Amino acid sequence: MKKLFTSLSLSLLLVTSYAQNKVTWVATSPDKQWVTQTGLIPQKSSGKVDVSIQFSKTQQTIEGFGTCFNELGWTSLNSLPAKDRENILKELFAPNHGANFTICRMPVGANDFSRNWYSYNETEGDFDMKNFSIANDFETLIPFIKNAQKYNPKLKIWASPWSPPQWMKYNKHYASRSVLGNSTFKSEKWGMDFTGINNGLPVDREGKEGTDMFIQDEKYFKAYALYFSKFIEAYKKQAIHIGMVMPQNEFNSPQVFPSCTWTAAGLTRFVSYLGPEMQKSGVKLFFGTVERANEKLVDTLLTDPKSKDYIKGVGFQWAGKGAIEGIHKRYPKLPLYQSEQECGTGTNDWAYCNYAWDLMKQYLNNGTSAYMYWNTSLNKGAISTWGWKQNSLVSVDTNTHTYSYNYEFYLMKHLSHFVKTGAKKVASSGLYTDLLAFVNPDKSLVILIRNAENQDKTVSIQLKDKIIQPTLKANTINTILVN
Repeated sequence: MKKLFTSLSLSLLLVTSYAQNKVTWVATSPDKQWVTQTGLIPQKSSGKVDVSIQFSKTQQTIEGFGTCFNELGWTSLNSLPAKDRENILKELFAPNHGANFTICRMPVGANDFSRNWYSYNETEGDFDMKNFSIANDFETLIPFIKNAQKYNPKLKIWASPWSPPQWMKYNKHYASRSVLGNSTFKSEKWGMDFTGINNGLPVDREGKEGTDMFIQDEKYFKAYALYFSKFIEAYKKQAIHIGMVMPQNEFNSPQVFPSCTWTAAGLTRFVSYLGPEMQKSGVKLFFGTVERANEKLVDTLLTDPKSKDYIKGVGFQWAGKGAIEGIHKRYPKLPLYQSEQECGTGTNDWAYCNYAWDLMKQYLNNGTSAYMYWNTSLNKGAISTWGWKQNSLVSVDTNTHTYSYNYEFYLMKHLSHFVKTGAKKVASSGLYTDLLAFVNPDKSLVILIRNAENQDKTVSIQLKDKIIQPTLKANTINTILVN
């Protein structure tokens, strides 16, 4: 009886609250961003509606939203006047201020948006990690993170490597794909341009998908697990707590930048060494990042006795979005992250912002509890060290020393500013499906809704015994908060 009373009380609380007409509504279009809309008042329900919020059908609990700390992100921000840089960091990380980011990713050593290749120990045969050092990171990643922590001391951080130290790989090189013979390769679709780039990897030492480039030997597994522990300890001394790691970024993808292919079986072996080390450090271990629509790759580690007890969640990105639905259905209680939003080609245009909205729906409708953007900041028109032009939340003009927020920043803010840690995603029903809905811990309702049409559109939304009928302007992404 007590449980029934509690449920009825919650329902009455929600209805009473909505009747108070406290509605916040902001909209973003290609022409105007983050514009407050007015005149939206809940009314008594009557007649047919386009969509109903299903408050009783709660789904995953939201852990948070964020971005990635990359070296080129810091060097671009650091080229701005200090006041501007700090305004950006406050807008990104200060609680209840702007984007309100609460969880972020960082690399373990170099990634594709590093200044150059490096790892934390390039002393071949140093299995005891006596020469381990994070000296490089004091110039970039550590100040980047510390400046973010000034605004959010509780910011959660997780990490993954793009490549182990070169001497731990069969090909003795940071890259997995050669650009020799491909030095004039360009791809407008992916924003890649290898012209004039030479990563020094001979073609006969390239890695291949479905093979283990990491040396499959116990002493190397032990040394690499120790490498992770040293990383955790070194950052802890800088008052930066790494709460979770994933063993390898995109383990199926041989790239011209830092990368390392593994088989699922190879990662299973490594996790049997890494798992105990991370337990000793009090750090969670997720599997990932998964960039293939192949559920069996994930099942391998989640079912193998050597690894399954250590894996506390899975991270998906890129084509991995095709595997997340099946994994969520079979492992409904397993935490799932979207670990990296697809990066675009540096145009930062409205079309890609709409594509990113569709990605959000794909991940959040299939159990994702955390969603991460990729490049926080880049110089305007910049290409990575390895020839890849990508989108970013912030673009920095190095000629004028000014900056601008891109469309995808506002898209992220439409989600992260309003949807709080601990919110529950809730289902919806009806003919209008271009939306997402959440109930925050304070019982406020958040509706993200898009009008992709070239004309204004009125949508009738059922909220228990009330309805709201926003007229969504053409080509807009909207957030409606109902208290």
